[in-house]
Amino acid sequence: MIFASDNWSGAHPAVSAALSTHGAGMAAAYGSSDIDKAVEQRFNEIFEREVAVFFVGTGTAANSLSFAAVNRPGGVVMCHREAHVVEDECGAPEFFTHGARMAPVDGALGRIDPGQLRHELARFRPGFIHAGQPMAVTISQASEVGTLYARDEIAAIAEIAHEQDLAFHMDGARFANALAATGLSPAHMTWRAGIDILSFGATKNGCWCAEAVVFFDPDKARQFPYIRKRGAQLFSKTRFMAAQFMAYLDDGLWLTLAAHANAMADRLRAGLTDRPHARQAWDTRSNEVFAILDQVTADALRAQGAVFYDWNLPHGSGVQLGETERLVRLVTSWSTEAADVDRFLAAMN
Repeated sequence: MIFASDNWSGAHPAVSAALSTHGAGMAAAYGSSDIDKAVEQRFNEIFEREVAVFFVGTGTAANSLSFAAVNRPGGVVMCHREAHVVEDECGAPEFFTHGARMAPVDGALGRIDPGQLRHELARFRPGFIHAGQPMAVTISQASEVGTLYARDEIAAIAEIAHEQDLAFHMDGARFANALAATGLSPAHMTWRAGIDILSFGATKNGCWCAEAVVFFDPDKARQFPYIRKRGAQLFSKTRFMAAQFMAYLDDGLWLTLAAHANAMADRLRAGLTDRPHARQAWDTRSNEVFAILDQVTADALRAQGAVFYDWNLPHGSGVQLGETERLVRLVTSWSTEAADVDRFLAAMN
């Protein structure tokens, strides 16, 4: 009954097999092997256009180096108040951009409100050098609280960003889960909606260590090879990352795994509706469930081996907790089994 994080899950057998298959013999280093080139072409096919793709080791690196690629002196990245880049990356975006700031924007349940974005951008008056200058807008899809941006919401934010010549970045640590939940194509959720750069996550969804930065205009990526090298993210044996992506993307495995994780979260959500000492805090559609449990129930679940994290209430959520209640996060993964979900729910009775 492990619902702590999808980061706790292992590698899918197909990914492990690909690592073994492509680990033997010799291959060109630093991204120039045949398998590297094949995976780059696969990304072109998935996104229905030529893209520039760069493998990195972590989601934090993908986000931070994306911002470094569009940095400006006194640069500011507009992000949701509770975005991963501002809450959980230990200042890495600021470090790798040599001092850019993350500027919080409000919005309900993890999503930037376009009106609030306009309001916050208006605070940066042209020519007022003391405040710095906006350089990018970033959103998380799925968000840190399990919610999703609809395509028209992405497009509305893109319009505001591009009006002010700002790059529009998507943190896609759970990108596959968002696609599986919405049924949108990768192209429609990203560049066709106005996204310029995507942090494409795979580690949470069945890979061992595989993340990528995707530029939808390759001309905007000309300096990124140097940025990646300087950021210590140019792996010599990139074929090991490419091998993971090869298996991950083959025959839609990545979306199959994400759909399973989402289905297990749906099973959790449905089960919470008739539990006397638990309830869903708000609606989610991806593989994260936020539940309100009373203290006795939470302690009993942990005593029986359940693993999950307590969570802080999002700003402006409107959720009220009783004196003996706590908010917890439950995350399912590609390897979560229905029996684990059922045991967890049964332990609440």
